[in-house]
Amino acid sequence: MTDAASRHQPVMLDRCVDLLAPALDHDGALVVDGTLGMGGHTEAILERCPRARVVGIDRDPQAIALASARLERFGDRFIAHHAEYDDIAGAVAAAGASRADGVLLDLGVSSLQIDEAERGFSYAQDAPLDMRMNPEDPVTAADLLRDADQRELARILKVYGEERYAARIAESIVKRRDEAPLTRSADLVDLVRACIPAASRTPGSNPAKRTFQALRIAVNRELEVLEDALPAAIEAVGIGGRVVIESYHSLEDKLVKAAFAAGTESTAPPGLPIVPEEHQPYLRALTRGAEKASAAEAEANPRSKPVRLRAVERIRLTPPSRLRRPA
Repeated sequence: MTDAASRHQPVMLDRCVDLLAPALDHDGALVVDGTLGMGGHTEAILERCPRARVVGIDRDPQAIALASARLERFGDRFIAHHAEYDDIAGAVAAAGASRADGVLLDLGVSSLQIDEAERGFSYAQDAPLDMRMNPEDPVTAADLLRDADQRELARILKVYGEERYAARIAESIVKRRDEAPLTRSADLVDLVRACIPAASRTPGSNPAKRTFQALRIAVNRELEVLEDALPAAIEAVGIGGRVVIESYHSLEDKLVKAAFAAGTESTAPPGLPIVPEEHQPYLRALTRGAEKASAAEAEANPRSKPVRLRAVERIRLTPPSRLRRPA
């Protein structure tokens, strides 16, 4: 099996560590890497912040095994936690702590899943339509294509994939499964290609890209998990703690932006001469809007092109009621 370090190139690695590092310069500092993957970000944190520990969360047992082997040299400074990444409180508890000093979320699908054809994430290789990040989850992409009604399929493709031809594709899927179920990625690619007029296709891009993205998000409940993870991440860090999040499509970034905005803005009515403490901001923005990968990184690592990085610092503890799920 190829080692983890050679299988994945972390996105905006230096920037992520630079944003977290100021909160980690003390003994016992703790970072929750909520999306451990191949362990690249965690390795860099442990190397550059020698007083810090990292607890890494991943829903994929194979990723945990590969990352744990990569990080073995750090001993008890690394702890693996098998869960979905919204279980940040569980990860902090697993490290024997009550608060974290940093939380990192690198959202989206990892190289491990994309590059292993048999897992069915890629539209570029024929494979069974699986797409589960956690192989123990019950529903595959093939199950979803077989069981969801036409309206629900169209909603998934339109909302999660922002697919212009969602209704046409959903109708075609339902007609096709009346004859035989869709179980292979190549068959789905052919079906989607037939639904999208040639004049509407982006040159050099597979027309099934948005459909595969939508199914992956639905199968893994990615947006639902993110909605729970955002308040959990903010609540996990103490004053001076930092939350750094990398998003890869507009739906993710919209949720992150809303959650951070809720904490960096006052909730007091305009014009109050003195703003009560409970209405004061509890977060400070560390980035101006969303940062992107440099042109050099985007060229060297195409998977970094869509990234949007946002980061905040916790400046005040606040009742959990203000840490609402973003609308």
